[in-house]
Amino acid sequence: MLVRRKGALAENGLSSRVVTYEPVEIREPVVSFGDRLAGQVERRQSQLVLGLDPDPSRLWPHALELVGGVDDPSTPPAARAGRAARAIAAHCRLLIDAAGDQCVAVKPQVACFERLGAHGWEALAEVVGYARAAGLLVIADAKRGDVDVSAAAYAQAFFGETQTPYGPVAGLGVDALTVSPWLGADSLAPFVEAARRRGSGLFVLARNSNPGAADLQDRELAGGTVSEAAATMIATLGAGGIGRSGLSDVGAVVGATAPHQLERLRALMPNAIFLLPGVGAQGGQIATLAPAFAPGRAGGLVTVSRGIAYAFTQAGGDPADGARRESERLRDSVNRLVSRS
Repeated sequence: MLVRRKGALAENGLSSRVVTYEPVEIREPVVSFGDRLAGQVERRQSQLVLGLDPDPSRLWPHALELVGGVDDPSTPPAARAGRAARAIAAHCRLLIDAAGDQCVAVKPQVACFERLGAHGWEALAEVVGYARAAGLLVIADAKRGDVDVSAAAYAQAFFGETQTPYGPVAGLGVDALTVSPWLGADSLAPFVEAARRRGSGLFVLARNSNPGAADLQDRELAGGTVSEAAATMIATLGAGGIGRSGLSDVGAVVGATAPHQLERLRALMPNAIFLLPGVGAQGGQIATLAPAFAPGRAGGLVTVSRGIAYAFTQAGGDPADGARRESERLRDSVNRLVSRS
């Protein structure tokens, strides 16, 4: 678009007016994360998230074949790390090819990549790009949380870009990030600001799926549990990012292994999207998750990692076929639950 601007020009001692036209960048309005997710759920008719937790010792055989099989143990450590990183990237690509059509998003566990150093981060960036090219949202499971300066740096790494003397350096460009609330609301504010500017979202830990979560998160405070205090904070932070869908850009991690708490947490966070880990290997059951979907079809996201990646170990056969069948079964189970809710 060109914008008309007037200016003065001296000519032969007389002042005359000239008109110049300057290009102005037109930016599309940012669509909130809640609305983006609601649209994705509607298009794909799914609330399933494919967890990507690659274990270098349990990669699909075809992933190893794609990078040349298993290295000689005498391979130098630096070369080993690069080969392992390429193999886990291949493993994740194969999983996305097999199960991605049944899902709305992928959730790479960042620690599973970071343990391979710089090569692991390169593999993570590759997997993020591959998932997005497949039409999937990307939820980085990093559980970051720190004082405001560090939180801003983390936000740049995952959502935005970092200004340097040599020009801006782009971050991963994920659609959402898991974060920890245990340093308080001010530690989350930089994440909220960075995510909201780009139509991205957060999932804040409220009640986790591991057994030890009860040690602290179920403790009673004046007026409720620690988890309930976190839920109140999450609702407050997300109030400014509620889209037309009624869903906020600040969601909550609520373990499927604690279904007895779902109804209370949903009451405290009526607009939050619930990210629901723990189905499958940790024992959570889809049938118990109905309160998560009170705001609508996109109110909850069921995330499954090992249950999809290693489904073939139960039934035998090809890993990709097993992952495809299990992801279809899980997607259909969630759809049946939501249709009854």
